[in-house]
Amino acid sequence: MGDIRRRGAVALGVTALVAPLTLALGAAPAQAASCTTQTGPYQKKVEKFLGRPADGKQSTADCKAIRAFQTKHGIKPNIGYAGPVTWGVMDLMTKQKAVGKNPNKSGKCPVNKGRIACVDLTLQLSWIQDGKKVVYGPVPVRTGRNGYETRTGLKKVYWRNIDHHSTIYDVPMPYSQFFDGGQAFHSAGVSMWNPPGSHGCVNMTKTDAKKYWSLLKKGDDVYVYGRKPGT
Repeated sequence: MGDIRRRGAVALGVTALVAPLTLALGAAPAQAASCTTQTGPYQKKVEKFLGRPADGKQSTADCKAIRAFQTKHGIKPNIGYAGPVTWGVMDLMTKQKAVGKNPNKSGKCPVNKGRIACVDLTLQLSWIQDGKKVVYGPVPVRTGRNGYETRTGLKKVYWRNIDHHSTIYDVPMPYSQFFDGGQAFHSAGVSMWNPPGSHGCVNMTKTDAKKYWSLLKKGDDVYVYGRKPGT
């Protein structure tokens, strides 16, 4: 997203992680695109994730279930093909869920700063902690895509705007809390697993962005670490 004067943020973008992961498998709207009969390289893994018979062979029912997942999370083309992008999203969800309620088990996010917002780019998770105590989260987030990576390091919330609107991209950025140039936490109206990612901001669901707004204030620390898959 770069300097706030040169780059805006996009509306493309998290309550515990379990809820959104459950919702991830919900029904999707009907689509006009045809359903592929082709078996993908991750067929068996995708079938298993979706609770389908894991026989590694594409069926009409398999395709419909895969398409529903792809449509819900903005994965294109949404034709029911069990390819690397679809499996990558599912694999990330599985790793996120495995974190449970101890996201800072590795101790990478500082515990000597008091109230701090942590962002793990590798797992696409964020949480707020106070010392060693997790105050909120972890929740799934959507960070910068390749070429627009969310910058790592220790930052501070320096500006907050609850009704921010990007003049560059002409899109709303509700509950914006800027911590590094044009990079901010803010609400986004897309799936947190929607590829390829944001233009550098840390996208969140409206529920989580509102909670972050209530818990953080100007001057609070933000620590970003890791590397987003695919960047």
